[in-house]
Amino acid sequence: MNKNATLLEALKYYFGFDSFKGDQEAIIQNLMDKKNTFVLMPTGGGKSLCYQLPALLMEGTAVVISPLIALMKNQVDAIKHISEEDTIADFINSSLSRANVEQVKANILAGKTKLLYVAPESLKKVDNVEFLRGVKISFYAVDEAHCISEWGHDFRTEYRNIRPIINAIGNAPVIALTATATDKVRTDIKRNLDIMDATDFKSSFNRPNLYYEVRPKTKDINSDIVRFIRQNEGKSGIIYCLSRKKVEELADILKANNIKAAPYHAGLDSNTRSATQDDFIMERIDVIVATIAFGMGIDKPDVRFVIHYDIPKSLEGYYQETGRAGRDGGEGRCIAFYAHKDIEKLEKFMEGKGVAEQNIGRQLLQETAAYCESSVCRRKLLLHYFGENYEPDNCGCCDNCSHPKKREEAGPQLLLALNAIAATKERFKIDYIVNFLRGNETRDIADNKHDQLELFGEGADVEEKNWHAIIHQAMIAGYISKDVDNYGLLKITKEGKKFIKKPTSFLMVEDNEFNDDYEVETNGGTSVADPQLYAMLIDLRKKISYKKDVPPYVIFQDASLEAMATLYPISFEDLQNIPGVGAGKAKRYGKEFLELIKAHCEENDIERPSEMRVRTVANKSKLKVSIIQAIDRKVDLEEIAKANGLDFDELLEELRTIVYSGTKINIDYFLDEEMDEDAIDDIYSYFRGSDTDDIEDALDVLGEDYSEEEIKLVRIKFISEMAN
Repeated sequence: MNKNATLLEALKYYFGFDSFKGDQEAIIQNLMDKKNTFVLMPTGGGKSLCYQLPALLMEGTAVVISPLIALMKNQVDAIKHISEEDTIADFINSSLSRANVEQVKANILAGKTKLLYVAPESLKKVDNVEFLRGVKISFYAVDEAHCISEWGHDFRTEYRNIRPIINAIGNAPVIALTATATDKVRTDIKRNLDIMDATDFKSSFNRPNLYYEVRPKTKDINSDIVRFIRQNEGKSGIIYCLSRKKVEELADILKANNIKAAPYHAGLDSNTRSATQDDFIMERIDVIVATIAFGMGIDKPDVRFVIHYDIPKSLEGYYQETGRAGRDGGEGRCIAFYAHKDIEKLEKFMEGKGVAEQNIGRQLLQETAAYCESSVCRRKLLLHYFGENYEPDNCGCCDNCSHPKKREEAGPQLLLALNAIAATKERFKIDYIVNFLRGNETRDIADNKHDQLELFGEGADVEEKNWHAIIHQAMIAGYISKDVDNYGLLKITKEGKKFIKKPTSFLMVEDNEFNDDYEVETNGGTSVADPQLYAMLIDLRKKISYKKDVPPYVIFQDASLEAMATLYPISFEDLQNIPGVGAGKAKRYGKEFLELIKAHCEENDIERPSEMRVRTVANKSKLKVSIIQAIDRKVDLEEIAKANGLDFDELLEELRTIVYSGTKINIDYFLDEEMDEDAIDDIYSYFRGSDTDDIEDALDVLGEDYSEEEIKLVRIKFISEMAN
């Protein structure tokens, strides 16, 4: 096209649009004026065009640094569609053969390629740096720039080294783009890229078409998700889970319930991931179950729902992932399932990391928990987190606004909280202030002698969760701020100081209640459908246990008996759909249990359910087979965990499931390396004589001589040998 064409004419020529969206034109002009540029624009706002159009118009090749190899092909394919030349955009990454890479380089040298997509890992390779030194670079675009910051939701260490690589290749303007970043993250990105002089373009974070909802995570979560998807049949959706294992499990459950779904995570090979992306975009499947690796750069505007099975590690991650819904401005439902146990689990995973990383991680998790538990407008909370003020009290498009709670006067409590922050010299985080107000004599309060202050314990009559709600809502109202540079120390704002001098009304709402009942309890009370049958099954288990001289739990766990007394299995196939019952265990112990259940159903004229309302997937075959085969080859358990994307505790849980369902495995080779023979015998003898396999009970009896991990390992050996 004509070199003198206006940006608007170029937009129409290449992309077919009649007008720019938001700040796009100003961003493009700034970059074409060879100025460093920082773009903060929510998903669906048109970030990609901000570097694609100038790349087509400027002399040379633009280097686009993107984090995910698997998604580059989609981005490149999309830009190729606007041109008659297939060489206009390309990528270099580890998926290409040497011949392919050489062809891409030849196209660049010939001036045919205007956009080169590359991951930071590929960019830093000596061959690529040497090659790009001889190329005219129009500019560098750093996409998903939040990956640079340790405070960002998807931090990647390779991103911290982008600037030295740019310096090695040759200087050119830099445009950094992200859909989500707090003030702290923005500053960190610019400082690391050495573009503190960049012109900032910040769009509103508000996505008015998105509906936000947080639901309690119960043991019926799979049923809830299946029901929701069936109510939205034919609509495209993404479900995010934190672990690869959960992704695979949930995808299998959806498929078992005739939902067109597929898993997506970094453990799958690139061909499978590419095929899954294509199937989703082409609507051959409706639902993707994924880790956070999915969705960045996916150009599917009509995703109608995003479900978070597990709560993300930060509000930035949550916002980024929900942002993949309704990019066309149409319907977008964002549902997160939440239980406080998930936060505790994520905090536990941080143990062993550096102190600074733990502090950052815990602060980000606290923000996420506060968002989930709050009864305040979710849109207001999200936008406040990103430094944007949302004026209306009711957005009309979140669960809290759709079902508002009654507000109560909390002016006196706010005044007390502000005075407590002042009395402790604005040097402490929210948990410390709440403990101070409640009069909790913690070690750090005693060390600081704050238990001697007049205000100590003055708020003892207010529940801990209500103090958290008051302080969080005071932040949103502008009375308190959080010093992110110092890991979340509370500070009193100008408005807060005015309130201390002249208190006024302050209305607040209590936080939502979330009960952590999503795990099936295996001890204590039971909620079985047929208590009479359950008692009979317990008696039968006791009888067999006496005959076989093994503890009852070795035969079937309580949770399995509870399921039998609810679902009435009468065939071996039915029995293998019961949690914790595999083919081996069904064959070994199932006959007498099935006969008892069948007789009970006939005698009491019980109408059995024709099928489970939501089918579960009893045999997680791929992961199970992978683990068993590795153990047969005597692979170190740490290596097995790593290879399957599990942490060690998750692997132990997987091994526990395998042996309890009836499969025999031999981990002696690992135990002999890691543990003393006497220790193994000691723990083994304990389980031999115990009527429970509960780890807490074992720890109480065995004392501090053995770790929880050692006890779990020997329990696996014991169950494998005694039950199978």
